[in-house]
Amino acid sequence: MIEAGIIGGAGYTGLELLRLLVMHPQVKISVVTSRRYRGRQLSEVNPHLLPFIDLEYEEVDTREIADRCDIVFLAVPHGSAMEYVPGLMEHGTRVIDLSADYRLKRADFERVYKRMHKDKEERDAVYGLTELHPEVADAALVANPGCYPTGAILAVAPLVKAGIVKQVIFDSKSGISGGGMEPSEVSHFPNLAENIIPYEVTTHRHVAEMRRELPVPLSFTPHVIPCIRGILTTAHVFLHEGELKTYEELDEIYRQFYRGKRFIRLMKGMPSLSSVRGTNFCDIRYEVEKESERIVVISTIDNLVKGGSGQAIQNMNLMLGLTEEEGLWSPGLVP
Repeated sequence: MIEAGIIGGAGYTGLELLRLLVMHPQVKISVVTSRRYRGRQLSEVNPHLLPFIDLEYEEVDTREIADRCDIVFLAVPHGSAMEYVPGLMEHGTRVIDLSADYRLKRADFERVYKRMHKDKEERDAVYGLTELHPEVADAALVANPGCYPTGAILAVAPLVKAGIVKQVIFDSKSGISGGGMEPSEVSHFPNLAENIIPYEVTTHRHVAEMRRELPVPLSFTPHVIPCIRGILTTAHVFLHEGELKTYEELDEIYRQFYRGKRFIRLMKGMPSLSSVRGTNFCDIRYEVEKESERIVVISTIDNLVKGGSGQAIQNMNLMLGLTEEEGLWSPGLVP
C-alpha cells in the first residue's frame, strides 16, 4: 500500500486530492497538514469526507512527513512549496507540487511571479503533463501543470508537433473554483452572477507555461464564468500558408498523437463542462474553417481534477508503476 501525504489539505486542490485518494485502491493517506485546522478531524471540517477518512489535520516538520510517506503532494500557495521541497527530497521522498514553484526555470519564475525563489538549487522538475511527458515515470519531483495550460496545451499540441502552426490565440472560460477559496472582486457573487469577467487580459502568468510547452507565437486571455468547476478553451490556430488540412487529415493527426492516451476523448459533438465535471478527462473537438488558414479547437476539463488534483494522481500512478487511470476511472457528473 502506498503511503501518501498532503501538505496543505484544506484548500480546494487539497480537498480534491483527499476526495480522490480515499477511493484509490492502492493508497493509504498517512498525513494531512493544515495550520489553520491543526488537531481537528478532517471529516469534522469537511463533512463530505465522512466516513471515508479518520485522520486529524496536523502540523509536522518535513522530516517526519518524509519518514511517514512514500510520496507527498504539495497543495500550498505559490511560493510556499519551495520551503518544503528541499527537505523532502533530501530524505528521498518523491514529490508532486501542485503550485507554480517548479514549473518554470528559476529566472523565469522570478520574472513571472515577481518573487525570489528560495530553493538554492535549480531543480530539474518534470512538467507533469503525462500525455506529453512520459518521463514523469522516473521523476523524483513533478511540477503539476496549471489548470489553464492543461486545457490549452492538450488542445493544440498535436498541431504544434506536426509543424504546421503559425500562431495560436487561446480564449478560456473558467469556473470560479480556479481562483481558490479566498473571495475577490472577480469572484464576489453579485459581480459574477449572470456575467462573464475577463481578467489579466494580456498578462496572465500561466501563459509562460504555455509558451514553454508550445514553441510557437501564442496569446492567451482568461475569463471567469458563473459556474463552480470547469474550463472551456477555444483555440484559434492559424496555420502556415498552404498547410490547411481537411477534417480527415486533421482527425488523423489527433488520433495518432493521442493513441493510447486514455484521458483524452476526441469528440464528434461539442465538448461540455458537465461531461468532464468530476473526471480526469480532457475532451477535444476540432474544425477546419473553409477558405482560410484557421483551425478551431475546443477543449474542456474539470479545473480541479484534470486541471489539478486528478492530474497529480495520474502523475503519482505513473511514478509508482501503476496504470495511469488507477483511482481516476469514472464518468462525468451529468447534469
